[in-house]
Amino acid sequence: MTAPPAAARPSAPRAELIADAALDLLADRGMRGLTHRAVDERAGLPQGSASNHARTRQALLETAVRRLAERETRVLAPARMPSPRDGAEELIDALALTLHRYLTDHRRLLVCRYELALEATRRPQLRVFYDRAGTAFREPLVALMAVAGSAEPERHALSLVAWCEGLMFSCAAGSYHASVPGREELRRGFAELIDGMLGS
Repeated sequence: MTAPPAAARPSAPRAELIADAALDLLADRGMRGLTHRAVDERAGLPQGSASNHARTRQALLETAVRRLAERETRVLAPARMPSPRDGAEELIDALALTLHRYLTDHRRLLVCRYELALEATRRPQLRVFYDRAGTAFREPLVALMAVAGSAEPERHALSLVAWCEGLMFSCAAGSYHASVPGREELRRGFAELIDGMLGS
């Protein structure tokens, strides 16, 4: 399930309310709908609250990227993936479960991800910030591939990320938006990919 609307969580810290409201707006209205005034309204806060927290649009976008990374970390939990030291089956199962959960229960986060990724292509400062946030997901995958026995863990992690990104985009805005692959289908895909990389 996705997080409840920001205004429905009055006990949350103000910074968190603002960040979640920004993500809500990105999912509902796209980049054009993300303004300081709209964030205040969505969060149920007095006018000027978002501006006090993030003075510029760049700062507001960075707030959204940071919160997206926090929420994706809870969903994807890259640091808690099982070690493939004793075989890749458990890792493949965990990857399939995690990706399926994201695709089915957190699709609004996917929309936010691509709204922010596209905006980063037009804002060099945001690009740097967005890429830095992404290292929290790439580095654990590189480490996992190394432990699994990959001869080229950096390249194989890139292939794994690219495969996942392609599926996520297809399910968020592409040809699979109305029909998400099942967990077993994802598991077979991960198995083919990882077994091919490791020469199993």
